[in-house]
Amino acid sequence: MKAQRSLFFISFLFINATFGQARKIPVDTIITTKNKVTINETLVNYTVQAGMQPVWDENGKPIASLQYTYYTRDNIKDRASRPLLISFNGGPGSASVWMHLAYTGPRILKIDDEGYPIQPYGINENPYSILDVTDIVYVNPVNTGYSRTIPETGDAVDRKKFFGINADIKYLAEWLSTFVTRNNRWRSPKYIIGESYGGTRVMGLSLALQDQQWMYLNGVIMVSPADYKVLREDGPVSSALNLPYYTAAAWHHKALPAALQHKDLDDILPASEAYTINTLLPAIAKGGFISDVEKNEVAEKMAFYSGLSKKEILDQNLVVPTGYFWKNLLKEKSGYTIGRLDSRYLGIDKQLSGDTPDYNAEITSWLHSFTPAINYYLQEELNFKTDIKYNMFGPVHPWDNSEDHTRDNLRQAMAQNPYLNVLVQSGYYDGATTYFNAKYTMWQVDPSGRMKDRFEFKGYRSGHMMYLRKEDLKSANDDIRVFIRKTQANGKSAKY
Repeated sequence: MKAQRSLFFISFLFINATFGQARKIPVDTIITTKNKVTINETLVNYTVQAGMQPVWDENGKPIASLQYTYYTRDNIKDRASRPLLISFNGGPGSASVWMHLAYTGPRILKIDDEGYPIQPYGINENPYSILDVTDIVYVNPVNTGYSRTIPETGDAVDRKKFFGINADIKYLAEWLSTFVTRNNRWRSPKYIIGESYGGTRVMGLSLALQDQQWMYLNGVIMVSPADYKVLREDGPVSSALNLPYYTAAAWHHKALPAALQHKDLDDILPASEAYTINTLLPAIAKGGFISDVEKNEVAEKMAFYSGLSKKEILDQNLVVPTGYFWKNLLKEKSGYTIGRLDSRYLGIDKQLSGDTPDYNAEITSWLHSFTPAINYYLQEELNFKTDIKYNMFGPVHPWDNSEDHTRDNLRQAMAQNPYLNVLVQSGYYDGATTYFNAKYTMWQVDPSGRMKDRFEFKGYRSGHMMYLRKEDLKSANDDIRVFIRKTQANGKSAKY
């Protein structure tokens, strides 16, 4: 059932004589397998390429090699009209494992319906995968997954070519052009999806692919996007935008006043959002010059919407850090901390007092499931054999965050390309890249408002990786499926 083919190998491989496996992965290779999955009650046969493809320098010399996994549905008569989805995770420094084995791909983690690990670890079929409507390639940037620089370490590695917002975008755009050429996908409708920092990455790639590679997209999908124009900037905007997330997380833990707790989440978030934009943001902007009367009124309303006490909020001059919220929301109720990336998860600290949790409860839970699953899947099911370590998180720091114009990159790409549409997906309980921050980013991309009908936002009752919750796995994949179907040109000209 399994066949194997290779392109060519660069001769620096060192072979382990005992096991016959490469201590270093070949720079350019493909391992091909066949499989099948039932999606929405329809059997889908597919082919998988688990491969390595070089990053070339200006002289045609390989300076890195990226590991990818490429899924194509079999028995497609017209591959040119078949969409291609290019998938990235974030970090920066994160492998593409998260969406690969838990969201859009044909195989999914063995976890419970809320996303918690189950032993023995493993994978199952994903009955909600979008492989029925699009082919998918999962890309691991340099030093994530099995991707590595050449050489791997030392002074010969020019880190400026890889580890920064603009360097990352530039080399990945070039790499994608090669991938599309090798796989004859230039005529296909193309989509890029990025989670977390991947949101910044795909905003930048949308323009880089157009301007540097002359590759035009039909869609950009941002999953729990990290917008560093807000996250790394202290000030009224970044502080105020947290409140609707506080409302959602507190509602989940039944920590809100009865007047809110008795309502559905969808019924209370609009009021929290409106208060944030219309009252809280300008109040925080006044700093120490806000009147005592207004400060007390705002603190009382923040307490109402957050589950914290008015005194806690006043003690911090209306600017409540997320770490404090994770540590103290349930301090008196149960003594648990709540998760950063997904505040449904609970943790136990050494002591109750403090300003931040000892650890992130959610990420330790996720690493339980993902690490054994991806190692098993690549080596035993996809037959990609190597002794090199799969980097869930790789050494990419220091990361150059300067000259971040990715918001405007996306705006410019959309203005130049009438086909280009954007879907934003966020979990309400994500405390790292909050759903309201994602909405704010979406609002800021197009100041003119003339392209706002090409943006769509979807929220889910889970966290950063909202797809870990079974109910949201289904609905979020359905939302992507609908987005892809409605954003194909279908013969319509690209013009205003």
